[in-house]
Amino acid sequence: MDRRTFLKMGAATAVGAVGVGAAVQRIELEAAPLPSDEAASSKNRWGMVIDLDKCARGCTSCADACRTENNVPFYGNPKIDNYWIRIVTFKDPIPNAQERQIPLLCNHCEYAPCAHVCPVAATFKRADGVTLVDKHRCIGCRYCVIACPYKARNFVFQHTEEWVNPDFPKRMHGVAEGCHLCVHRIDRGEQPACVQACADAEHGAMTFGDLKDPSSAVAGLVATSRAHVLRPELGLKPAVYYMGL
Repeated sequence: MDRRTFLKMGAATAVGAVGVGAAVQRIELEAAPLPSDEAASSKNRWGMVIDLDKCARGCTSCADACRTENNVPFYGNPKIDNYWIRIVTFKDPIPNAQERQIPLLCNHCEYAPCAHVCPVAATFKRADGVTLVDKHRCIGCRYCVIACPYKARNFVFQHTEEWVNPDFPKRMHGVAEGCHLCVHRIDRGEQPACVQACADAEHGAMTFGDLKDPSSAVAGLVATSRAHVLRPELGLKPAVYYMGL
């Protein structure tokens, strides 16, 4: 066998291996189950309004409830700790302004960059606008983490055995995730854990509901001139609004 023939055979083998590998990956992705979409309907568009004037300084009830409800990994290491809700403090650039805080979470954008950049369709939108991640499909590329303009995506760096809520499924490390508005609670007709915790704390800073229902409290607040989305210039149509910015 001469050198030219050997190189041709080697190239053909390599191409074949790539083709088989791609086919196997495609079969695995197609076989991976997607989260249930049965309860979702395009008749609804779930959203939230957060009134910062009612958000008590130093309160973390919403973030704590989110962590407990969804078993959000916390390792005590700021480099890898996960936060589905981040409490950020800010201060208006005016004399004698008081420091305030703002809860930041996934905005469940209608035009979600995280879903757009995902190469395996692991991040997707439900019919009711909720942004979800299929952990079976996620390959841990972290494109979605980079693409999110609200820094609301997390990457699970380590597996944890500490499971507070046994009703919420476990997930291994190496996947991306973020707030899904407690979709399992929404489908049961309940409020997200953060909203319920805020109400239990008697702050009432969070209002959740159907943005498409003009009679809902959340739609009424959005209709006012006080409700605004973060970074409106991006045109992503977020479903999370803030009052008192």
